[in-house]
Amino acid sequence: MEEKKRPQDRWNEKNNYIAKSFKMRKEVADEFKEACDMAGVSQSGQIVEMMKEFINKTKVEHSGDNNM
Repeated sequence: MEEKKRPQDRWNEKNNYIAKSFKMRKEVADEFKEACDMAGVSQSGQIVEMMKEFINKTKVEHSGDNNM
């Protein structure tokens, strides 16, 4: 029997979205949530922006490096 996909699963697949899970200290997660609330941004949106910034910075730092 073929498994039925939920509408959100089909949307995620179509738009190339994945779920990412990791562990961290509760205090850090709570402070991050509070900071995002104060800034009026979503936690996932802020994490994506920080990831992109780190990726770009790392590419620039290692642009002459053949190890990447």
